[in-house]
Amino acid sequence: MSAIHLAPARRDDAPRLAAMSRRLIERGLDPCWTAERIERQLRNQDSVVLTARASGHVAGFAIMQYGDDAAHLNLLAVELGHRRHGVGRQLVGWLEETARIAGTFAIRLEVRATNAGARAFYASLGYRETGWVRGYYQGVEDAVRFSRDLTLARSAEAR
Repeated sequence: MSAIHLAPARRDDAPRLAAMSRRLIERGLDPCWTAERIERQLRNQDSVVLTARASGHVAGFAIMQYGDDAAHLNLLAVELGHRRHGVGRQLVGWLEETARIAGTFAIRLEVRATNAGARAFYASLGYRETGWVRGYYQGVEDAVRFSRDLTLARSAEAR
């Protein structure tokens, strides 16, 4: 597996990221993460659109929006051939560190209730299930809410 390089997305990445979202995240739903919506996130000073590249190709990406009290991980996708090689872990780690630097110490996200792999992934990173939302995904599928308190994570790392 080639080295992964994390970097902010470029405007010309938006169509590729939207296609990845449709294929890897939004399957079975009406796509709502269009290239235009991703471009808006790229221009939003409170958001980060981060890419993970391997050999110059996008292997994964994440979109996180930062607030005063918490950040919300809107999307995280890793191409199938790059899964289980640390790409998602690197993306989340970078976003968590950025949140800490910005003074935001809580991260929240939602995952499809049927996505056992994603639920296990976030649990392995220290995220805890905090709730269940019926019909969250366009009335088609339930979501499980997760959160992570980065102040607790920092305390545990210091020990």
